[in-house]
Amino acid sequence: MWIILGIIAILAIWAIVVYNGLIRLKNRVDEAWSDIDVQLKRRYDLIPNLVSTVKGYASHEKEVFEKVTEARTRAMAAQSAGDKAQAENALSQTLKSLFAVAEAYPDLKANQNFLELQRELTDTEDKIQASRRFYNGNVRDFNTKIQIFPNNIFAGMLGFSAREFFEAGEGEKEPVKVEF
Repeated sequence: MWIILGIIAILAIWAIVVYNGLIRLKNRVDEAWSDIDVQLKRRYDLIPNLVSTVKGYASHEKEVFEKVTEARTRAMAAQSAGDKAQAENALSQTLKSLFAVAEAYPDLKANQNFLELQRELTDTEDKIQASRRFYNGNVRDFNTKIQIFPNNIFAGMLGFSAREFFEAGEGEKEPVKVEF
């Protein structure tokens, strides 16, 4: 009788420890995703200012501005990590085309407002990358925890499921071409 009660107590303690560990990791993943959202919001707020500054110098580049605005809207509307990553990668590509337009206007490149917005956007991009790494590390830990035996049985019963990584887009994986 005591042996059975001891086994039940050990199993109950094990279940509590596993459950609390899963909750802790789930909350870390949620916090990491929130960090990405904060940086993306900052990026979304900077983009209209950047577009309007460039527009003042290059008003005939209407197609570029429309693409940036569309990409920003799609990125803001994306919900899942995979959709968000795909939309963010598309936004990064359109921002590159905006900066390419800016390269053709020496007065714009010297404009203090443009330089400050460009610096802030670069800083935000760096913070987004750091947030993505932090998120992906937490997702890795969480996914590992719910996939190892015997946690996978317990996690499945409680409805824990694997999270998606925030992955780089195909364009970001290619080597940068440097031409002189």
